[in-house]
Amino acid sequence: WTTKHLGSMKYILVTGGVISGIGKGIIASSLGTIMKQHGRRVTSIKIDPYLNIDAGTFSPYEHGEVFVLNDGGEVDLDLGNYERFLDTNLCRDNNITTGKIYQNVIEKERRGDYLGKTVQVVPHVTNEIQRWVEDVANRADADGNVADVCIIELGGTIGDIESMPFVEAFRQFQFHVGKSNFMLFHVSLVPQPSSTGEQKSKPTQHSVRELRGLGLSPDVIVCRSRNPLQEAIQSKTAMFCHVPITHVLAVHDVSSIYKVPILMAEQHIVSIIWEHFQLDPQLLDTVDSEPLRRWTELAECFENVRDTVTICLVGKYTGFNDAYASVIKALQHSALQAKHKLDLQFVGSGDLEAETQSTDPARYHEAWKTVCSAHGILVPGGFGGRGVEGKIAAIQWARCNNKPFLGVCLGLQLAVIEYCRNVLGWKDANTTEVDPDTKHPVVIDMPEISTTQLGGTMRLGQRTTVFVKEDCMARKLYGGVPSVAERHRHRYEVNPDLVDQIEAKGMQFVGHDHEGKRMEILELPQAKHPFYLAVQYHPEFTSRPLRPSPPFLGFIFAACGQLDQLIDVPKAAATQPPIHRMVRDESRSPPAVGVMKVKIASPSRSRNTSEERVEATKSRAGSGPTNGTSSMQAAQAMARRGSNKTLPKRVGSPTKPLKSSRSKAEELGYEILNHNKDSTAEL
Repeated sequence: WTTKHLGSMKYILVTGGVISGIGKGIIASSLGTIMKQHGRRVTSIKIDPYLNIDAGTFSPYEHGEVFVLNDGGEVDLDLGNYERFLDTNLCRDNNITTGKIYQNVIEKERRGDYLGKTVQVVPHVTNEIQRWVEDVANRADADGNVADVCIIELGGTIGDIESMPFVEAFRQFQFHVGKSNFMLFHVSLVPQPSSTGEQKSKPTQHSVRELRGLGLSPDVIVCRSRNPLQEAIQSKTAMFCHVPITHVLAVHDVSSIYKVPILMAEQHIVSIIWEHFQLDPQLLDTVDSEPLRRWTELAECFENVRDTVTICLVGKYTGFNDAYASVIKALQHSALQAKHKLDLQFVGSGDLEAETQSTDPARYHEAWKTVCSAHGILVPGGFGGRGVEGKIAAIQWARCNNKPFLGVCLGLQLAVIEYCRNVLGWKDANTTEVDPDTKHPVVIDMPEISTTQLGGTMRLGQRTTVFVKEDCMARKLYGGVPSVAERHRHRYEVNPDLVDQIEAKGMQFVGHDHEGKRMEILELPQAKHPFYLAVQYHPEFTSRPLRPSPPFLGFIFAACGQLDQLIDVPKAAATQPPIHRMVRDESRSPPAVGVMKVKIASPSRSRNTSEERVEATKSRAGSGPTNGTSSMQAAQAMARRGSNKTLPKRVGSPTKPLKSSRSKAEELGYEILNHNKDSTAEL
C-alpha cells in the first residue's frame, strides 16, 4: 500500500470500552454535527468487525434494523444516525465489514496482485483497511466537494478478537497521516453500583490500558454514565489514563439525543479539536455566533411540548426497539413539527390473532385495547408469515373506524390484501410469500428478484415514484411535485394484473414506478377516510430532525386532528377529532422548530356518556370488520371503558381553505422540493 496521504483530511476515530452499546454512534454523530456546524465538511465511516459482507441478512433481533442507503447498500443502523445528524447521504462503502475487507484481499490474491507473496493479516489485511478508509474519506460527494473531516466509528469493544486487525491498522494509520491529522476518542462506561451509589473509574482505566497496550493512546476520553460525572472521578480518570482533565468529557444520560452535541460543546470540545488539528482559529470567526442554535431549539422543543399523540405500531419485532429505529425517529421528527410529544405503543401482531384469543385471552384483549385507544395505527415493513393476520386485522379496524393509518412496505401489501378480502370478497386473497397456492395472489414476488439467494438480491436503493393522480393526498404532502425519489427494500409487489379490479372498488394507486408497472403509493379518497395511506418504499430512511418525511408528517398531523394545518382537506374528510387546536400567533418570536408558529389552546371537551359510546359502536358495526367482528368490537368497548384517555368528540374542519394557489405545505415553509436532496437550507 503506497498511497500518499493528501495532507488536508482530518480523521477522528471513535472506539469503545468496557461494554458495547454505550452510545459510540451517537458520540460519533454528535462530533460530526459539531464540526459541520462550525463550518467543516464532514463524512463518516462505520466499521463492523463481523464477517458478514453487509447487514442485509441480519435478524432485527441481532443488530436492530437494516438501514438502506441511496445506492442500495444495506448497512448498520448507526449510518442512519450519521445521515440524520449530518443531514447527508452516505454510500455502501461508508460501511466497512471484515467480510468486505477479506473479500477484497482474496480477490486480489486470486488475480495475482500480491505477486506470489504469502498473504497475511499484517500487512495485507491492515493495508487494505487503511486504503479503504483513505479512499472513502477523500471521495467527492454529489456536489463535487471533498470532506474536511472524516469521523470513523470502530464497532465492538477494545479487546474483542475480531476487531484486532482494525486496531492494528489504525495504529499504523496514525503515523501514515501524521499525529496532527489523527485524533482518537475513547468512549467508556463509568458504572454506578446501586449498593454504594459511587461512580467507578476502574473499568475505564483498564480499557484505556488495554488500548494503549495495542499502540493507540486516546486524546479524549468520553465517560458515559447514568448521572452527571463527579469531579473526583473526572480527575482520577485523567490522572490514570494520561490525558488532561479538560480532555475527559462527561456525557451522562439525557432526555433527548439532541442534547448530546450541546453537552459536548459546553465542555469546549471545539477548541480541543481545533488545537489538536492545528486549525486556523480565524476559521471560527466565520461561523454563526450560535452554531448549534437549531439543535438547542430542537432540544428545547422536545422538552417543552406537553400535548401527546398516541401511535400504535403493529409489528413483528416489538420486543426490540432498534428493530424499528428509523420508523421511531421519523415519528419523533413529525411529532415535534406538530408540537406534540410522541407516545408510541408497540403491539405484537401475533397478539391480535384469534389463536392468541384462545391461548392467552388477557394478552389478546390488552393488545386490542391498545390498538383501539391509539390516535393512529402504523404497520411497518417486515418479512415472513408470522403475525401477518394480526396486522391485517389492525388495518381492517383502522379502515372501518376512520382511524389514521400509515402502511410501509409490507404494510402496503397487507392493506391491499385486507381490502381484497373484505371489499372485493376474495376471502383467500394473500401474498405468495405466505400462501404460494392462493387463488387470488394479490401480492407476488417480482420476477427479476431471487427468492432463494437472500443476500443483496432485493429491490434496493433510491427509486423514482411518479404520481399518476394530480389531486391526491400523497402528492399534496410532497408539495405537489410530479415525482419523488425514495429508498426501497422489498422482493414482493402488488400483482399488476389485479390493479384494475381493485381500483374499480375504490382503492387508488396514486403512485407508480417510472415504468408504470409497480404500485408505489395507495390511498383511499379523503371523502371516504380522513387519512389512509400506504407506500411500498421506506420514507423513514430519509426523514431528518428538521425535515421530516412527508408521509410520516401527514400521518402524525392527521392523528393530531390537524391535517388541515398541513394540506387542504375536504370538510367531509375532517372526521378525526383534533387533540388540540392550533392557531397562528404572528406577534410572538419565531418558534424553536417547526413548520408554523403556533400557540396551544385547549378546546372545551365533553365526555361521551357510556350510552353514547355504546351507540357509536353499534352504528359502526355495519361497516366494521367481517372476520372476528365481535371480538374486535368487544376489545374496542373494553378500551373505551378502561382507558383514562377520553378522546374529544369528532368535529368538522375548523380552518377555511387557503386562498393561495400554493399548497398548505408550501405556505407553511416546508422544504418539499429538496426533500430528497442534500439541502441545508433553513426551514
